[in-house]
Amino acid sequence: MAKIIVSKFGGSSMADAIAMKRSAGVAIEHSANLVTVSATYGTTNNLIKLSNLALNSSWEECESLVDEIVEKHHSIARELELQDLTELDGLLSEVRTISKGINLLRDCSAKAFDAIQSLGERMSSLLFARALEIVWDGKKEVENFDVRKVLRTDDQFGKAQPQIKEIRRLCDKELSRCKSGEIVYVTQGFIGQSEEGHTTTLGRGGSDYSAALIAEGLGADILQIWTDVAGIATTDPRIVPTAKLMSEITFSEAAELATFGAKILHPTTLTPALREGISVYVGSSYEPLAKGTWIRGECSDAPLIRAMALKKDQSLLTLSTPKMLHSHGFLYEIFKIFNQHKISVDSITTSEISVSLTVEDSTLLNKKLITELETLATVNIEENLCLVSLIGNNINHTAGLAGQIFNALGDINVRMICLGASKHNFCFLVNEARAHDAVKELHHHFIGA
Repeated sequence: MAKIIVSKFGGSSMADAIAMKRSAGVAIEHSANLVTVSATYGTTNNLIKLSNLALNSSWEECESLVDEIVEKHHSIARELELQDLTELDGLLSEVRTISKGINLLRDCSAKAFDAIQSLGERMSSLLFARALEIVWDGKKEVENFDVRKVLRTDDQFGKAQPQIKEIRRLCDKELSRCKSGEIVYVTQGFIGQSEEGHTTTLGRGGSDYSAALIAEGLGADILQIWTDVAGIATTDPRIVPTAKLMSEITFSEAAELATFGAKILHPTTLTPALREGISVYVGSSYEPLAKGTWIRGECSDAPLIRAMALKKDQSLLTLSTPKMLHSHGFLYEIFKIFNQHKISVDSITTSEISVSLTVEDSTLLNKKLITELETLATVNIEENLCLVSLIGNNINHTAGLAGQIFNALGDINVRMICLGASKHNFCFLVNEARAHDAVKELHHHFIGA
């Protein structure tokens, strides 16, 4: 029986008609049953910009940006020789209508913001379906499928939570034809629909997550993530130009890498694939013949340090109070406050009367959070820090590893260390000014040049 393959193409793969045709060829060559696409390159940013303009500026300024969005999509449609523009113009009309409504009311609700953002993917999938028809040249039926029919979420607009069981049920009902290979569906990433029928989004970076959820719902064998780079590198090549592309990495390692700063994968992408045991392939739509990177449950090798990541814009919050000494429930009270504000903590260490934790710098804009924490303890804040993570295997049971790390760092001061919670990760804080130096030295020591 043929394998079921879900392919996802990012915005750079949807940049223009040429990129779309190239990506269509990749999808065909790799026998995709269903293709999930992002908005055309830059469109989501423009839709967000349009929402802000509509809220704060004149309609004339908004209309200029609307015209830019219209021309971009009409230009791609012309190059793809799309004869019937009715559906595309209907979507472009929605862009104008929603932004006009925001401008008149001077109000942009979370529901309206999700609705206008969703139009980027809805337009790009329509255009990509046409590109796939051209390249396929009638060999197989192609259909532009509205993902909202199957990707059921709650109504937490802006960062909707998927309803896993319902997605499985709806995929069985609506997408069974693509399993047999008789049709290829093109659908949208990033968006879903609440039980009440409202359009939702999964948050920025949610296109990969959408593809993984659909792959899980279909019971797919392979999820392909096609980007503008040929796989996952041992670190950011912009920091270390000699970083190496990895042929394979485990789910556990890749999850740590994504969570702690690697941009190529969204941190939530791997969860559905792991639940269903789906192999994930990351490759470049620009270099489809390059080897790419496979993410699997197990790999043939398990190096001590396989890769490293850098998470910028970190702040260190240290909460100190004698009340912590020999008491219980203190950490519960702290994390209850973070939970109420829906703020994620990246790493944490504790002592007898203090607890230190890292959050993204933007969190500190939430003055109410700091005020509430100050009712429990004295709060000290250090900003402009970066979290460096070494990703690998058996890290927490390898003697001498810490010594090697600190020797390699030389005179670079380490502000906080987090080790022991995961056998796959050793992470620590350094000043932003020395973060790149830290990654370069560690990469040279553990991975090579």
